[in-house]
Amino acid sequence: MRYMTFAARNATGVELEKLHKMRLEWLEQADGDVFALAAHYPSGFHIPDHHHSQSQLLHAITGVAMVTTQFGRWMVPPHHALWLPAGIEHAVDMLGDVAMHSIYVRPDAVEGLKSHLHVVGLTPLVDNLIREAVAAPADVLADPRTTYIMGLLLHEIPNLQERPLGLPFPDDRRLAALCRGFLKDPSPHTNIDDWADRLGMSRRTFTRMFRRETGLSLSTWRQQACLLSALPRLTEGEPVTSVALDLGYNSVPAFTTMFKRMLGAPPRHYLHSAA
Repeated sequence: MRYMTFAARNATGVELEKLHKMRLEWLEQADGDVFALAAHYPSGFHIPDHHHSQSQLLHAITGVAMVTTQFGRWMVPPHHALWLPAGIEHAVDMLGDVAMHSIYVRPDAVEGLKSHLHVVGLTPLVDNLIREAVAAPADVLADPRTTYIMGLLLHEIPNLQERPLGLPFPDDRRLAALCRGFLKDPSPHTNIDDWADRLGMSRRTFTRMFRRETGLSLSTWRQQACLLSALPRLTEGEPVTSVALDLGYNSVPAFTTMFKRMLGAPPRHYLHSAA
C-alpha cells in the first residue's frame, strides 16, 4: 500500500488557493490507494467547485465546513466527516476557523466503500487513526506502523454510521425555491399542506413528489435544515435558548427533543462530547 501525507499551516488566503490547486494536481498524478492531507482555513474562506478521481473523507476538527454540490448542502461539524464519492463536483465554505483533515481513497481500494454522499459520525478509533495518518512522515513506504494504521483506517471507513446532516435539494425548480426560502428563514412550523397549496398540489401528490425529489419526508428534511442552521451557532458558543427561539421553537425542550432525536444526544451533551 502506498500513500502520502500533505499538511498546510499558517498560509495566507492566496497561498491556500495555490496550495489547493497544487494538491488537486498532485492527487490526480499520484499513484496509490490512500492519501492523508491536512489544512487550516480562516473563517469565510471559499474553495470553489472542483472534483477529484479519489473519494474523500473530509473531517473538520475545529469550526464547521459547509459543502455544496448539485444535490444539496452538507455541513461537517466537529467529530464528523463527509464521505464524498469520487467525481462529485463540490465547493466548500468555512464557518469559523477550520482545521481540516482529508483522507483521499481510491474507489476500489477496499470493499464496502459507499457510493453515495453522506455525513458520518467518527468513532474514537477512526478519529485517532486519521490524526495518526496525517501526522505520519511523508516517506512512509518503509514504515510498517503507518502501513497498518492506513490499512485499518481503510477498513473502518465503510463501518462509519451515517448522520442526518445532509440536506439534499430537489431538481424541481418550484420545489427547490421553497427549500431555499426555508433555509433563509427556517421554522419547525412549516407543514405539508402549506407547501402543497403553494405548488397547487394535493397533499398526497406533494408528499410523493418531495420524497421522490429528496429521498426524505418534508418533516425529516425540515428538521435537518434546522440542524444545519443551529449547529454552527451552537458550535460558536451561542446559548441553546437563543438558537431554539430564533429557529421558531416554542420552547427549549421542544428544540432539545428534536435535536436528541436527530443526533442521539441533547445539545449540551452532544457539543461537549464533540469537543
